[in-house]
Amino acid sequence: MSEILIRQIPLLNGCRDIIKINKGYSSDEKFLVHPKEGSKQLLVRMFNVKELETKKKEYSILESMQDYQVTCSRPIAIGEVGNRGYMITSYIEGKDGEEEIAKYSYQEQYRIGVEAGEELKKMHQLSAPDDMTSWYLRKVEKHKNYIEAYLACDIKIKNDKRIISFIDENIHLMKGRPNLFQHDDFHLGNLIINNKKFAGVIDFNRYDWGDPIHEFLKIGIFSREVSIPFSIGQIRGYFDQKEPDEHFWRLYSLYLAMCVFSTVVWTLKTIPNEIDDMLEKVYRYLEDHDYFNRIKPKWYQ
Repeated sequence: MSEILIRQIPLLNGCRDIIKINKGYSSDEKFLVHPKEGSKQLLVRMFNVKELETKKKEYSILESMQDYQVTCSRPIAIGEVGNRGYMITSYIEGKDGEEEIAKYSYQEQYRIGVEAGEELKKMHQLSAPDDMTSWYLRKVEKHKNYIEAYLACDIKIKNDKRIISFIDENIHLMKGRPNLFQHDDFHLGNLIINNKKFAGVIDFNRYDWGDPIHEFLKIGIFSREVSIPFSIGQIRGYFDQKEPDEHFWRLYSLYLAMCVFSTVVWTLKTIPNEIDDMLEKVYRYLEDHDYFNRIKPKWYQ
């Protein structure tokens, strides 16, 4: 059905190949499309037309990213066809970072991490809209709701009281933190690598606004599992090859600690069949931080 609609999009009229991409948690249908002979491939996302206004905001984010020379998909067109919405962007050549990076030497993994960190810093130049409430107020409210839902669910995390105490002791650190663009899913699974180089960041559909340090918790949950050299490189690349200070590590640990409870609640609600895998990740980063008796993770050397 979607393939038929794609051929009706004016820009893609007479396109050659349409290949479906089955990857990721997004409800969007994704297709790789070859418009005409000699032209570059394009990425087409098809979605429920009710989401069009939300998608237009995402599209405008991609436009803003071009202003900061961020290496990401270039927005080309957005609209509706039949009973579906569509977004067309450029396609980033290369391979999934999660699958590709293990093939490289530690030095190469570290260098790609540095490039990713530098790219993330560019993204954080975009400020939140003026009417956006403070990061502190929004995050505290979300955390309160997650804790309530966690306490009401059947899954219980070892040493959960200790983790909650750590959060309560440090939550004030979020006051006055900057309200900037957050990709909110920045990890190796959403990065493209081509010829041993960082080629671009994809999947902006989960973007948010708030403290840029919050982005780094995806290292602790996902990227650190795949490549520690990349993870260290990303942190150092972001900080211009300097060591981050204790304030960074305390906020990083605070956000990871909060993530313990949001992960349990979100997984049970969204992908309950993957709860064991997600708990394995949670316990791995709890061990990394000795249940937050230490703020700098054991793997960061």
